[in-house]
Amino acid sequence: MSDAEADLVILGGGSGGYAAAFRAAELGLSVTLIEKDKLGGTCLHRGCIPTKALLHAAEVADSARDGEQFGVKTALEGVDMAGVHKYKDSVITRLYKGLQGLAKAHKINYVEGTGTFAGGTSVDVDGTRYTGKNVILATGSYSKSLPGLELGGRIIASEDALKLDYVPKKAVVLGGGVIGVEFASVWASFGVDVTIVEALPRLVPNEDEFASKQLERAFRRRKIGFKTGVKFTGAKQDDNGVSVSLESGETLEADVLLVAVGRGPNTAGHGYDEAGVRMERGFVLTDERLRTNLPNVYAVGDIVPGLQLAHRGFQQGVFVAEEIAGLNPKPIDEAGIPRVTYSHPEVASVGLTESAAREKYGSDITTFTYDLAGNGKSQILKTSGAVKLVKAPDGPVVGLHLVGDRVGELIGEAQLIYNWEAFPEDVAPLIHAHPTQTEALGEAHLALAGKPLHVHG
Repeated sequence: MSDAEADLVILGGGSGGYAAAFRAAELGLSVTLIEKDKLGGTCLHRGCIPTKALLHAAEVADSARDGEQFGVKTALEGVDMAGVHKYKDSVITRLYKGLQGLAKAHKINYVEGTGTFAGGTSVDVDGTRYTGKNVILATGSYSKSLPGLELGGRIIASEDALKLDYVPKKAVVLGGGVIGVEFASVWASFGVDVTIVEALPRLVPNEDEFASKQLERAFRRRKIGFKTGVKFTGAKQDDNGVSVSLESGETLEADVLLVAVGRGPNTAGHGYDEAGVRMERGFVLTDERLRTNLPNVYAVGDIVPGLQLAHRGFQQGVFVAEEIAGLNPKPIDEAGIPRVTYSHPEVASVGLTESAAREKYGSDITTFTYDLAGNGKSQILKTSGAVKLVKAPDGPVVGLHLVGDRVGELIGEAQLIYNWEAFPEDVAPLIHAHPTQTEALGEAHLALAGKPLHVHG
């Protein structure tokens, strides 16, 4: 084994790994970044970016189909999946080239190959040992399946769904979380007969119950089928389709079954166990400063228990780089990380759900819901939905939950309100441009501050 020394060795070049690499390089540290696939990881190549490109194509399909309601005579002639993929791949390629350029500009020692953590602060790649003063483990996640349910053929994971070269007539989506409802939304816009199967009592079960109800109502209107509180028992496939069995005794027939039951930590086979990294259910355990139990070894992103979001991994990467450089950054508040489901309509939230707030503060919390029916821009867009605020007793707003088309763009202001611990009275005097959807946030805070204008109290 030859030695290659650096201040920092990072295993994994996804959102967490490359953010740590770029920030550390900016701070004057020498960095070796090891990635077995492509810089950008799941998010850029098989996750956030391609999925959102499909969702935008779906929005265009809906606009073409529904032009008449805006007085514009349009018709949807069909969906050309080759054209959709060309558009989606062009977005990925541009962003990928940008990342590669940044890696060069930051003078990152980029190593392509499968890395194994060798203990201490060393990572082995194809016969070469890379040793750093510090190591960051950032190996990301993979699409999970259920016991006895093998992926292949007509039973696909989200990565396969992104490459599907045809539009199925019927699809069953197993899992009503973020990935499941996003793909169900795309397919419904493309004209697919979709049914979601979710074992928990509601869609997007990690969100506030209000958001689930709003989304379910919208999905009913869109004729997207869903069965909640129902367990999957098995699937059989042949040349003609796939047959999905449920615990209720019901059988669903479809062309494809999308398995969207969450993502697991990609930690097996990377030497973590052998090196003595403390783990639980495959996740790497860290403290609030993202340190593992081993000296000078950190972990970021999807392998650390918590929200599996690209922007969380990215921020954790920046945090660890600054920690290693001695800047003593403030620990990340997990509740302050914005969450967006990019379905039609979108679901966006930051802070605590009502039930989490009740658990933390007791029953004396205040909630307020503002219906988007009163918001001019939402009416122009013909979207329904609402904004819900959760306020601590005699305290700041601790939860903001939004449902409606394009509300993901409002989460920037919402996260400032939560993270800066704003009171309704702090937000009420802020002026929101008219007509915008941000006014809905303004109106909700006005109402909580005791001066509702467009709301009958």
